[in-house]
Amino acid sequence: MGILARFNDIIKSNVNALLDSMEDPSKMIDQYLRDMMEDLAEVKKETASVMAEETRTKRLVDENVAEVKRYENLAKKALVAGNEEDAKVFINKKQQLESAGAGLNTAYQAAHENALKMRQLHDKLTSDIEALNARKESIKAKVSVAKAQEKINNFASTTEKAQTTIDAFDRMEKKANKLLDEANAMSELNTAPIDEAKKLEEKYGQSSVSVEDELEKMKKDLGL
Repeated sequence: MGILARFNDIIKSNVNALLDSMEDPSKMIDQYLRDMMEDLAEVKKETASVMAEETRTKRLVDENVAEVKRYENLAKKALVAGNEEDAKVFINKKQQLESAGAGLNTAYQAAHENALKMRQLHDKLTSDIEALNARKESIKAKVSVAKAQEKINNFASTTEKAQTTIDAFDRMEKKANKLLDEANAMSELNTAPIDEAKKLEEKYGQSSVSVEDELEKMKKDLGL
């Protein structure tokens, strides 16, 4: 059966390999689970069909066995009654049924094997889906933490950039201080030198006249 091979591939698929190739794990795991649920629905439908075929062929086998037994009993009754020709008819019919029963039994065995395989596939897929559902929240939590870490890394880069700017400001401030010091020095150099002798002359050359001396001088000038 083609569907057996198809779903056998589904069961054998490596889920971890699928997760590794995802672009956005949070979104993709939901998509994978939706896909697997669709596959499970198809598997379940096919499993029910195969199991129904098993039941049908088993019923045919049981009916055939019962008919063989019935004609065997009729043949025996005919012999007991002394009707050997009738017994031959019943035995001939019994043999025909046994021949048909061999084919029915072969069909039943095949249907039984198919039903077992489909049930195993169904149960395995169901188990895988349950396991993935259990892992889903854990995976999403990891994705959330990873995204938060990525933001932190981005902010760290911003902080490093800010530090670079601060360092640049420090360099500019040092340069500005140097320019100011050079300008002050140039201004000092451009100022005329101070004549120390002249400065001292002004200090000692000035005579201070007291009020009493000036008063006596004025009285003398007035003849008082």
